Amino acid sequence: MKTLAGYRDPNQLRSAFELGATVIPFVILWALAWWSLSVSYWLAFGISLFNAAFLLRLFAIQHDCGHGAFFPNRTFSDWIGRVMGVVTLTPYDVWRRTHSVHHSATGNLDKRGMGDVHTLTVAEYRALGPFQRLVYRLYRNPLVLFGLGPSYLFLLQNRVPLGLMDSAKYWVSAMLTNLAIAAALLTIWYFGGWQPLLLIFLPTTLLAATIGVWLFYVQHQFEHTNWDSNEDWQLHDSALHGSSYYQLPAVLQWFSANIGIHHVHHLYSRIPFYRLTEVLRDHQELAESNRMTIRESLANARLHLWDEDSRRLLSFAQARPLLAAA
Repeated sequence: MKTLAGYRDPNQLRSAFELGATVIPFVILWALAWWSLSVSYWLAFGISLFNAAFLLRLFAIQHDCGHGAFFPNRTFSDWIGRVMGVVTLTPYDVWRRTHSVHHSATGNLDKRGMGDVHTLTVAEYRALGPFQRLVYRLYRNPLVLFGLGPSYLFLLQNRVPLGLMDSAKYWVSAMLTNLAIAAALLTIWYFGGWQPLLLIFLPTTLLAATIGVWLFYVQHQFEHTNWDSNEDWQLHDSALHGSSYYQLPAVLQWFSANIGIHHVHHLYSRIPFYRLTEVLRDHQELAESNRMTIRESLANARLHLWDEDSRRLLSFAQARPLLAAA
């Protein structure tokens, strides 16, 4: 950890460049898609889908702001994050708190439920009744997790501070973000009608949300991830062994702001995303740890239950003999 601390200081000019290199193309593509509505709805729709990549990157910048890893001035970072939160439909202060819980408890079986993908152990699933098993299987179905899930999360769930409902601070964050989103959408509707909302706003938002949920999923849901009960759980071990290195092509790595280097991010979340590659360059053992390609990651979508005995994430089919034996 002390070694990684040497990479934590952000470069203000580099951060400003990364912000501009993301915001400016995002705005230009939004304007181009709007103009394209007069030419072809399909052209506008296609531009909107491409712009999802820049929206994803804006969320990644918001993510770094939440960790205090983007600008040296924490207050300035927070306000950049709050503005980004309107664009990404994510109340910044609410998300920063729930994401902090995720970092402080990821892989802890006794602290599940906030900022994670709901995951049961084989024993817990075995103890469920038929209806509860059906609900869990539906939740873990890829069509729900990566189809309905992102829409529900960003369009509905983010409108209230779930998990933090007793705090006025987080209600203020959620409601002010909602008001800003409503004002932006009403302005778009007033000047453009339903077309820019349906053919630009929704495609860009939902595709970026889907990719984001997938990235979050594969960063922690893989066969040899790490889960422990509270008495055995260690933050460092969970960060290193419970987070993947999602090795992406260079262009996808740029659009996802290196978030695939997730094990390093969990080891030291204050490192700016543009310095994560320096860590891999300088520490070969981290460049080899939990490495996963896109092709390899696809198999993770069928893994649903944590087996505490074999310490593996299993599919329902793999867990069936264990359930039958019990």
